[in-house]
Amino acid sequence: MQWNIVEFFSHTIELVQKQNHGSIALILFIGFVFGVIIQWSRVDTFDKIAGFAMLKGFKVPKMLFLSIGIASIGLFFMIKMGWAEYHIKPITLGGLILGGIIFAIGMAILGLCPGTGPVAVSEGNIDVLVGLIGGLLAGALFTYLYPDLKVIMGPDYGKLTLTQLIDGSWFIFLYGIALIAIAFLLPNREIEEEVGEV
Repeated sequence: MQWNIVEFFSHTIELVQKQNHGSIALILFIGFVFGVIIQWSRVDTFDKIAGFAMLKGFKVPKMLFLSIGIASIGLFFMIKMGWAEYHIKPITLGGLILGGIIFAIGMAILGLCPGTGPVAVSEGNIDVLVGLIGGLLAGALFTYLYPDLKVIMGPDYGKLTLTQLIDGSWFIFLYGIALIAIAFLLPNREIEEEVGEV
């Protein structure tokens, strides 16, 4: 079967439109804003990620806690007003553990995560570009082999959520507030970016 990149992107855009996630223009706008915030905060650099891994810098967790907290509160009100709905994935324990290990290995090798990697590539980081291409190829291979890999995914515990366990509709709102509070309580300590000699 011949692979056509134009057909691939056309099919992808068509899928996005059918899933009612918003217009392509809105999705691109949100993506550009996300990229600008990442680049402005410099969390797309190895130094920031490594600083957090060594507990010497806290800009990365501060940004993560703040953004997830704000998004949680926004999602809570959007769902309450009927503007959004949850898309919960089932918990397959084996797949989560294996995926977490692969994710950790990839992040340790590249020094960046899938969210910050594309921004680093836009700045000209060739090593991250190689990792990004490898990740896309690995994802395609996983998709192709998925029917045979189901056996290692482990038991399916269904679409569990914390709100089901805690039995509180206000949990997501309170969770968002707690994450924002943690973001402000974390220390502002940072390590300086290492700039190579020209």
